[in-house]
Formats: sequence, structure tokens, C-alpha cells
Amino acid sequence: MIAKLLSGDQPRSAVLTALLLVIFICLAGAPFIFDGVRPLDTAARICVFIVLVASYDLLLGYGGIVSFAHTMFFGLGAYGVALASTHMGRGFDAILVGTVTGAIAAVLLALLIGLFSLRVRAIFFAMITLAVASAVAVLVSQFSAITGGEDGLTYKIPRLLTSANRMGEFLGTRITGKTLNYYLIFIVSTLTFLLLLRIVNSPFGRVLQAIRENDFRAEAIGYRVVWYRTAATCMSAAAAALAGSLFAVWLRYVGPDTTLSFEIMLDVLLMVVIGGMGTMYGAVIGVTLFIMAQTYLQSLMGNASEATSALPLVPHLLNPDRWLMWLGILFILSVYFFPTGMVGRLRERGGS
Repeated sequence: MIAKLLSGDQPRSAVLTALLLVIFICLAGAPFIFDGVRPLDTAARICVFIVLVASYDLLLGYGGIVSFAHTMFFGLGAYGVALASTHMGRGFDAILVGTVTGAIAAVLLALLIGLFSLRVRAIFFAMITLAVASAVAVLVSQFSAITGGEDGLTYKIPRLLTSANRMGEFLGTRITGKTLNYYLIFIVSTLTFLLLLRIVNSPFGRVLQAIRENDFRAEAIGYRVVWYRTAATCMSAAAAALAGSLFAVWLRYVGPDTTLSFEIMLDVLLMVVIGGMGTMYGAVIGVTLFIMAQTYLQSLMGNASEATSALPLVPHLLNPDRWLMWLGILFILSVYFFPTGMVGRLRERGGS
């Protein structure tokens, strides 16, 4: 049953299996395992970004397609929910309409970009996607009457999904609409991840990997390379838009900096590389490590700086203001020591 659920793609490493199991249990029980708002927010972000990073790995890791427009699709999904909730009110119908509209817009734009750009060399396609993503970000910032401009949009979601909806206690934990909101994100993210895992292990996914390895040979034996790459781009865009919609439901705010910025695109690329390209499980590992480091590294450094206050130089090096420098160092070291990503190295040690 588990093998069927995982589409036959087993972790193939005892350590990796244990890590994935721990992450799944922590995410599944986050409202009951951890106290406070910050851990729950961190868990929700991990769920959302697992879908976003896995959808990007479908392009980069399995298809060999370098795109810088992925946050554009993410933003389309987020703004779809935001605009629908702003104009239709705080109902589930607004969330559904916004999610579907955002996904359709992302697929159509991905189709347009793919048909006109995937025939060119990889570097030119990457530049085209960067240009389109930059243009969309500028348009969103300038159309303030519709999108709220740089200030973004704040809107209401169904009361059932907010903290105002108090539902009693379970296992000593107060259950509110925020808990339901989290489990909505967790369940949809899990199902979407399993769908992406199924896609990359299907005949379509095998052909996509063959095209990544040698597109000329794949073309020669009869596969329509442009069609497969365009289809992968559209699937990836739809999943990214869905992740954006979930993010919008959780935050109840959408702005250019939270969904469309190039910094998010770089973060996604880092998560893919750290976890391991061409391995869907790499998205889970990479996202968890990255977001945990982003969230808690600064406070950990503050505690370490206080604990080493009697030592020379060390407290200054561990100053919380230098957390970005240490974050960068940690990621450089991880790429250096794990060139095939965390998942690739763990599978090598597992004998696969």
C-alpha cells in the first residue's frame, strides 16, 4: 500500500526514510506537538514550499529546464485568491474561484512561454522567463488600483478558518479555525506532492528524464521534445499556482515581496540544490532545512553568543546580526560536501 502511494519510488536509504518519517509526523501533528504561533506558521510554510520546490524540481531536476519564472506562477495563484476574496467576500467559493482562476492563468502563461521559447537553447529560455517574470512583477506593482501595488492586498477568509472560530480542546490543545486552516494546507500539500511523485515516476516522467539526458536522441527516436517540455512546464506552473493559493489562504495578505520577488526564486533554487535535484524527496529535506534555518538560526546564534560571552572574539562572530553570513556559509558547505544533494548522498550511502 505504501509502495503504491509512493508510486514505487522508495527512499532507498534507512536514514532518509527516518528523516522523512520524522518530518511527516512533525508536520502532521504540528498543532499538538509544538506550542505557540511561530512553530505552526513555520510548519505551514514548509508545507507550502514543499509543493513549490517539488514543482520546480519537476522542471529543473527531471526535465533539465532552467526557469526563473516559477515565483510568477506562485504569485498568480496567490493573487487569484486575494482578488477573488476581495471582490467576492470571505466565502469558500471565493477561495475556490481564486485558486482555479490562478491555476488556469498560470497554465495558459506557461503554455505561451513554452510554445514560443522552449525551441531555443536553455540559456535563452532562462533569460526569457526572467524577463517575463520581471515584467509581471512590475505590472503588479504599478496596477495599484487592482493589485494594491507595493502595499499588496489584505483580505478576509472564511471565519471557519480563523482563530475567531473556537472549537474546544483536543489532547490538551485548543482547537480553532487556525488549526483547520493548517490541516487544509497540510492535506492539500501532501496530496499534491504525491501527485507530483506519481507524475515523475510515470512513463511521462521517464521520457522527461530521457530528454534531460539527451534531447537529440529522444527526438530521433520519435518523442516530441517541445511537447513534453511544454507539458512539464504547464504541470509545474499549475502546482506552483496551487502552492501560491495555499500561501494566500494562510497569510491573508499578498504582496509583491511575499510572492513575486526574485529572492524567493533564489531560495527555491537553493532548496532544490540542497535537497537534491531530480529527487522529489529532496524537496522535503531541502525545504525543511532551509526554512528551519531561516526561522531559528538567528535566535540560536543569540543564545550561543550569550553562552560564549566570556570567550574572546567568539561572541562577535556569533552575533545574531551576522546570521545571514552564517546561513550562506552553511549552504556553501552543504553544496560542497553534498554535490548530489542530501538525498543523493544518503542514497549513495544506503547502497543504491
